[in-house]
Amino acid sequence: MDGQLRDKVASGVAWSMAEKVGTMLLQLAVSLTILRLLNPAIMGVIAIPTAFLAVAIVIADSGFSQALIRKGTPTADDYKSVFAFNVGVALVLYGVLTALAFPVSRFYDMPQIAQIAPVFFLQLPIGALCAIQNTMCVRQFRFALLSKVTFASSLAGGLAAIGLALAGFGIWCIVAQRVLQAAVRTLLLWWLSDWRPCGACSRGPLREMAPFSFSLIATDLISTFYNKIPQFFLGRLYPADTLGSFDQAIKLKDQPTISAMQAVQSVTFPALAKIKDDAPKLAESYRQIVMVVAYAMFPVMLGLSAIAEDMFAVFLGGEWMATVPYFEAVCLAGLFYPLGLVAYNVLKVKSGGALIVKLEVAKKVMMSVVFAVTIPVSVQAVIWGLVVIAFCEMAINFFATTRFTSFGAGRFVRTVLPTLLVAGAMYAVVQLTALAVPGNALLRLLAEVAAGVGSYVLLSALFRLEAFREVVALARRQFIRK
Repeated sequence: MDGQLRDKVASGVAWSMAEKVGTMLLQLAVSLTILRLLNPAIMGVIAIPTAFLAVAIVIADSGFSQALIRKGTPTADDYKSVFAFNVGVALVLYGVLTALAFPVSRFYDMPQIAQIAPVFFLQLPIGALCAIQNTMCVRQFRFALLSKVTFASSLAGGLAAIGLALAGFGIWCIVAQRVLQAAVRTLLLWWLSDWRPCGACSRGPLREMAPFSFSLIATDLISTFYNKIPQFFLGRLYPADTLGSFDQAIKLKDQPTISAMQAVQSVTFPALAKIKDDAPKLAESYRQIVMVVAYAMFPVMLGLSAIAEDMFAVFLGGEWMATVPYFEAVCLAGLFYPLGLVAYNVLKVKSGGALIVKLEVAKKVMMSVVFAVTIPVSVQAVIWGLVVIAFCEMAINFFATTRFTSFGAGRFVRTVLPTLLVAGAMYAVVQLTALAVPGNALLRLLAEVAAGVGSYVLLSALFRLEAFREVVALARRQFIRK
């Protein structure tokens, strides 16, 4: 990368990761507090409308936000047209989802779904109101601002949820948390942004961006739907508490994984788009991003898997211990998702929409086979199926990128393998620590965390990992700049 762009990306990643880590820790604290106050059955109920909402959010945006990020110089008409489209579609979808809530609640034998739907699905139109402001911040690399907004909205929603949970409001504390978080984020972005939807808009910009946008919505919609297939089927086939344990294992895994993926997505996509026509720079930037993402995520996911039993015992108690085997296994999927997203970003900036659609079809055929085999067997089988799916998606995305960059399989293995070996050694150290510290679960958990962090840093420095040197250099540049 050019020096100026590299600094922007580095600063953006630093801010974005700082926000994601801070927000992740806040959300984790909130989640653990709420889960201790609620039971798996309630979390199983909320999993169903959450799955429907995830699909609707993709439809409401329709890929136009990413098209605006990719476009060289969007006009005022571009922004107005996308805003009007997003808000209009979001309102229509809100009405559809609310109307469907009653039959859905009967299908799953969960009457609470119909009760919460009119409030819960307000997240959709509220979120659509700030999509343009968010997009403009991403284009301008204003990640410090987005970081503060996200943290503030998470804090507001989290405090409200804990208060309501303590007051005995049950499932409504989750509803309030998510709606309030969306509302605070929207209000802050409108307050901090100068953009306003003034004047009439036309359909011309939408028609221009439609080919790229609709190819993205096709892939994103299919991906989101398939990611929620376990919830859709498990909610029908298994008791609500089983679905709740499964869903929370996924969500607790997702907090560090999605935080990393969002940081990578928000910063690297616009950066890679700027250098997409410079093959050597693109290949080297691709390699460096893979290296840093692997270095950050491998120890986190393997570490969480290693400390799962003591973490659940300390923070959640006996009612949630059935979730431990699910969580231990699904954390392994978190090794692959962020790397797959990096490759996907390269595909979005270098390939046509047709290739992405073909790849998604191939991946969904694979996922259909895995789900068809695992869902009837057991929830644990579904969990291991998710690990297989994550690895296969990463592999498919990566091998597709080799058509457009010189970053091939050999360089990929040489980039990732040293970090994987060090993280694996850290996992072994944590497991040995657990065996060496019997008795109190809290003391054992603290010892495991200390041993894991210490061994990873020590081994990284001892073997002079390139990723370790890059992270240290980045930290120094940020400190000197300050």
